[in-house]
Amino acid sequence: MSSKVEGGRSAQLKHTGLRPGWTTGACATAATTAAYTALLTGDFPDPVTIALPKGQTPSFALAVEELTDSYAMAGIVKDAGDDPDVTHGALVRATVRRLPAGAGVVFRAGPGVGTVTRPGLPLPVGEPAVNPVPRQMMRDHVARVAGRYGGSGDVEITVSVDDGEEIARSTWNPRLGILGGLSILGTTGIVVPYSCSAWIDSIRRGVDVARAAGRTHVAGCTGSTSERTVVAEYGLPEDALLDMGDFAGAVLKYVRRHPVDRLTVCGGFAKLSKLAAGHLDLHSARSQVDKGFLARLARRGGADEALGTEVADANTGLAALQLCQAAGVPLGDLVATAARDEALAVLRGAPVAVDVICVDRAGTVVGRSSVA
Repeated sequence: MSSKVEGGRSAQLKHTGLRPGWTTGACATAATTAAYTALLTGDFPDPVTIALPKGQTPSFALAVEELTDSYAMAGIVKDAGDDPDVTHGALVRATVRRLPAGAGVVFRAGPGVGTVTRPGLPLPVGEPAVNPVPRQMMRDHVARVAGRYGGSGDVEITVSVDDGEEIARSTWNPRLGILGGLSILGTTGIVVPYSCSAWIDSIRRGVDVARAAGRTHVAGCTGSTSERTVVAEYGLPEDALLDMGDFAGAVLKYVRRHPVDRLTVCGGFAKLSKLAAGHLDLHSARSQVDKGFLARLARRGGADEALGTEVADANTGLAALQLCQAAGVPLGDLVATAARDEALAVLRGAPVAVDVICVDRAGTVVGRSSVA
């Protein structure tokens, strides 16, 4: 029998003992798949099985269904697992209607799903708040259903969430200019549950496993997108990857006591701008993107007063980054360097070299520091 101790993201999740759940994007994809199947065949698959971006194939029971001559509607109750998610138990519906050949897949916001009204988000103003990865998941599944049952794949998908507008008041959507309801989210389809104590314990175990395996270079990643980036950049094995989520401080403090030669911190630009500003807990409920801080960094990088004011007034961190990119101001690098310096301060002279990589939602590197 092998005595090998597992490491990496999946092992961390197992170690917490917490049950994962499904994103609103996964639920909307399942509902869309069921509805389009019914529109083409007259029958709803129940349960309906979908394929997630990392290859998992979960099945979902239908909570509601409706079929008419002109549309089909299916609904899934979101199960967020053990995560304290405000959308746990929400009913996510997809209504699918045929469109003329060549129309493609068109998304609409139904009741309880927001509409983007301000720039700086990964969707244009005026679009339904259905994020890019869930959109692609729905397109892919529409194409599969069309191929299987002889449809054209040209459809309108209206996503709605029962009581979504009320639930959205407990989120950041109204402040971000997403009005009328929730966003349909998710990059992997899976909700990773976070109990602070359990997840911090899993981070410590991840460091221990990496050290026991002789890893001299480990990476603390905020999620699956940043994890893919560091693997592409450095070819790190799974047991050198730490899923730190929002707990940057937990990684740094444990590595301070249990050093490795090198630590790469990789995450979304907005999250790492919080670390750059001195926050060790990156969760949106406990720290916010400080656009005034970003404006000061931008001015240090050559921004004039007008651009600095625009950055300070930007809707989101991404919007601030885009303003600076257009002006040739390296805000991404400045944030990465400031985040590295904060990490070194927490390490308090421990013999650990640190570098920081900032990515956007697609995983494109938008900023990096040198190693120090």
